[in-house]
Amino acid sequence: MELYAVNAFHDGLDPITRRKTLGQNFIPLKEPTVIQRPTVLVTHRLPPSVERRLDLEFDARLRPKDEPLADVSIPRSAEGAHGIVIAPGSLLNADLISALPSTVRIVAAYSVGFEHIDIVAARRRGIVVTNTPDVLTDATADIAMLLLLGAARRVREADRLLREGRWKGWRPTLLLGTGLFGKRLGIVGLGRIGRAVARRALGFGFEVQYHSRTRLAIGEEHELRATFCESLDELLRGSDFLSLHCPLTNDTRGLLNRQRLALLPEGAIVVNTARGGLIEDEALLEALASGHVAAAGLDVFEGEPALNPRYLSHDHVFPLPHLGSATREARDAMGFCAIENLVAVLKEGREAPNRVN
Repeated sequence: MELYAVNAFHDGLDPITRRKTLGQNFIPLKEPTVIQRPTVLVTHRLPPSVERRLDLEFDARLRPKDEPLADVSIPRSAEGAHGIVIAPGSLLNADLISALPSTVRIVAAYSVGFEHIDIVAARRRGIVVTNTPDVLTDATADIAMLLLLGAARRVREADRLLREGRWKGWRPTLLLGTGLFGKRLGIVGLGRIGRAVARRALGFGFEVQYHSRTRLAIGEEHELRATFCESLDELLRGSDFLSLHCPLTNDTRGLLNRQRLALLPEGAIVVNTARGGLIEDEALLEALASGHVAAAGLDVFEGEPALNPRYLSHDHVFPLPHLGSATREARDAMGFCAIENLVAVLKEGREAPNRVN
């Protein structure tokens, strides 16, 4: 199995096969043209500093409230627009991209992941698609560590015990959790965020191991004290804690299924800050019910915000509402990164710094 890097295509084809299969169908990207005052459609409310910058640089069509623009309304709302800023939660599939007006030159994802955009369909239309790498690495790595600790130390149960007035005082057997020091942390996908988690994990005394499409240089492995596992199965068998940091692709959807969860040691803890679709919900819930997986810390869910309700009622699930990048610093930086891509394509007629197609 290949674990694609963040800037990989999500059509499941390797670059050579893609060119052979799809090359004749691609329309070249539109010739660079400088637009003095481009019009940009924004599908979500963004942080105030980002919206002020958008207003300064563009004729920005901003959202007046927190509800995102309905997917089916995007083509009509983009009439006359040269660019679109779209956040996760909105979808630009092939049909919607085909309906976009011819003026649209760039779709800037307000996210690292871009599975909500059909980048092959965009390429066929000559539309650049960009993302926001690097800027949310530390914020997401912090959340991964929070989930590791929260799940291991049964924080959700402890919080409820206090809030419901059921705490009767200290007891030797009260809410015993799992310690981190000396445990084996398996990281799936050692990209920017995976490496940041590995650095943090060293401070907690973890033994770090990883599986990724590309192995780190020996010097980087030594710096992180990280052991490379040739196969995902090898990693799973030796992971007391497992943290997912790979993108959602055709190859990684349902990565953690019943068979792979069964490979984890008894009492393992699973953490996911990447994408909900990496985990088969029913398989994880069954593993939690049997006790084979002791706990799970989850920031992302398949079909969110309509997540499987059993996660919310399970004592050993520590859930968060997709807060990985939710710091003021990270969300501002994501917006400024998207703006940099828009400026490059629309106002300066040059290559977008973070183009993914």
